[in-house]
Amino acid sequence: MDRVFIEGLEVDTVIGAYDWERDIRQCLRLDLQMGWDNRPAAADDDLNRALDYASVSARIQSFASESQFILVETFAERLVQVLMEEFQIPWIRLKLTKPGAVPAARGGVGVEIERGCL
Repeated sequence: MDRVFIEGLEVDTVIGAYDWERDIRQCLRLDLQMGWDNRPAAADDDLNRALDYASVSARIQSFASESQFILVETFAERLVQVLMEEFQIPWIRLKLTKPGAVPAARGGVGVEIERGCL
């Protein structure tokens, strides 16, 4: 299985447990790896047979703009469900970082989940 990746995708969303977080949009940084068989697309140079990372990225942006979750865990789980269903992706690894949530954690904090089978 090949992997298509998107790294450092930043999205703004309503996320957090504190009252002040419910009134603002915060940045999340996403790194995704998605299992995909690239051979059919490569054989014919056919975008329709590829996992279109531009379309996936646009869907992630749209999901984030419509979402309002307390937990980054919920955001990650629901996003992965949407992507796997809408794009027929058999396997995804998502790393979600919430920069600034813990000031001493300069790289951010977050979760990493893996769903599906390679």
